[in-house]
Order: sequence, then C-alpha cells, then structure tokens
Amino acid sequence: MKPAIQIPDAVRDAVNGNWVDNAAPPSWRPWLRLSRIDRPIGTWLLLLPCWWGVGLAMMADRPRLIDIWIVIACAIGATVMRGAGCTWNDITDRHIDGSVDRTRKRPIPSGQVTVRGAMIWLIVQALIGLAVLLTLNGAAIWLGLLSLLPVAVYPFAKRFTWWPQVFLGIAFNWGVMLAYAAHRGGLDAAPIIAWLAGIAWTVFYDTIYALQDKEYDALIGVKSTARLFGDNARPYLIGFAVLTVILLAFAISATGVSGASWLIAMCGLAGFAAHLIWQFRSLDLEDADNQLMLFRSNRDAGLILSLFFALAGLV
Repeated sequence: MKPAIQIPDAVRDAVNGNWVDNAAPPSWRPWLRLSRIDRPIGTWLLLLPCWWGVGLAMMADRPRLIDIWIVIACAIGATVMRGAGCTWNDITDRHIDGSVDRTRKRPIPSGQVTVRGAMIWLIVQALIGLAVLLTLNGAAIWLGLLSLLPVAVYPFAKRFTWWPQVFLGIAFNWGVMLAYAAHRGGLDAAPIIAWLAGIAWTVFYDTIYALQDKEYDALIGVKSTARLFGDNARPYLIGFAVLTVILLAFAISATGVSGASWLIAMCGLAGFAAHLIWQFRSLDLEDADNQLMLFRSNRDAGLILSLFFALAGLV
C-alpha cells in the first residue's frame, strides 16, 4: 500500500493522489468530498450493475443504438446520484462520523460544510440525476423514482438491523433493473435475479469494508454484518460469494442466450468468480489497509463481468 495521504484536510480513506485533494480549487473540495469524488469506488459499484443490465438486455434481445446513450446516462446518473446519496448519508450520520477516526474529517463533522449547505447540494445533484433519468423510457423513469425509497432508508439501517449491507445492496444494485428496462421497456426474470445477485455481492464486499470500523462501531452502537459475523466472517463471506455466482448464472440463463454468447457470458462469470476467490484468499481480518484495498478491487471484478456481458450481447 502507498503511504497515507499527507494533505491536512483530506479524508483518511481517500484515494492517494486523487484529483480533489491535489488539483481542485480549495473552495470546491468540501463539496466534492461530500459527493465522494475523492473516493470513486462507490460510483463504480453503483454503475457496474447498470452496465450488467445493458449487457443482459442485449443478450435477451439484440443490441440497439439507444444502448450507447443508456451506458452514458448510467455513468452520469451513477456519479451524481451516488454523490446525492453520500451527501444524505453524511447529513444523517454527522454525529456518528465525528466519533470515528476514518470519518471525522468528512466535511460536515469537521465544520467545512453546514447541514443547510449540504441539503442544497443534495438537491442540486438530485435534479441533475432527474434530468438524465427523464431522457429514458417510462419504465426506467418509474424504476428510478422507486429507487429513492431504499436510498432514503439505507443511512438509518445500521441503527435498527445487523444487516445494513443488505439495504445498501438493494439500493446500489437497483440499476441493473433500471438499465434493463431502459432497453427492453420492462422487466422479466433476468434483471431481478441479477439484482438479487448484486445484493449478495454487496454483502460480500461491504462486509470486508466494514471490518475496518468494527471496534469504533461497537463503541458507538452501530450495527453491521462485520460485527454480526465476528470471528466467523470467512465462512459467511465465502457463502455470499458462492450465492452471488450462482444467482448470476441463473440470470444469464434467464435471458435465453445460447451458443457463443452463452459461452462468453459464462467465461466472464468465471473471471468474476476467480476475482472473488482471490479476494477471499488475500483477506487479512486484522489489517485495515488490506481490507480497504480488497474492497476497492471489486471495481475490477465488476468490470470483468460488464465487459463479457457486453461482448455476449454484441455477439
């Protein structure tokens, strides 16, 4: 791992050398940090299921010219809506974040941004996301509006359940259904199964992430699967990884794809599974830097699947 960031006001888990800390105008930095532009992994993890949805839709149907815009719209939407979601999360968690070493330098608990200012910034980002959503078909628009419910609930989940990662997965993987519907005009079994697979994947990677904060979470009474699983985290993680792969295999089959396209999609799934195995074998339950590195590596796992799904759809 690279040495820790030395920029005084940088958030502890920001990516070393990121644009926000090193090049953005100082007056922009608190707002960009609220949107997690200095930590892009969350945007990737929100975007990649959307791209899975486009690939699955092409496998179930055929490639269409509109797919180019759906891919671009998902990228824009994932960036601004992840920013809006993180802003909402920081508003609701402002008192908790001030008690945790990893988060105490976030803009609200550190006093760089007021709650009122954060609310205005949230609305601006949400309006941009709405403008992008309105360029898609009616089914996608309704699904996009429905996604606001799990987004609104997620920040509170850690207060009432040991499974907040499931609520995160419900919200973060919604895009697989939205993007599929944007192509096909509706839903069927394939995107719904893929959404369930994404939820299992989220429990896998976000449990790894939550391992960093187990001690702090215990002190302040915040619940997580990392705390719930405790010393038995490894068998739970392998269980959710296996469930993810099985459900994705069912999602591929549900598209009705066959021949070379099926083989390409399954090769992508094999690559995705191999990445999860590597993460599991590399995990050090006592090393926070190792846990953060593995969490971030899920971008590559998701990209493998996105690439092969796109190839399968084009074939």
